[in-house]
Amino acid sequence: MKMKTHKGAAKRFKVTGSGKVRRFKAFKSHILTKKTSKRKRRLRQAGLVATTGDAKRVKRLIQA
Repeated sequence: MKMKTHKGAAKRFKVTGSGKVRRFKAFKSHILTKKTSKRKRRLRQAGLVATTGDAKRVKRLIQA
């Protein structure tokens, strides 16, 4: 049986051309008035999934 894409994960992660898993940072949705501009600017930038084990798990969920 084919495995279905985990839609929640598919919206949060993307696979780069080199096969790394790109992720977006948390804490950018609300209560932004108390956060500094510098902090909000840093949160805009995407990061990579840190460990290879986590990346493998995410890839399985999004089937990329």
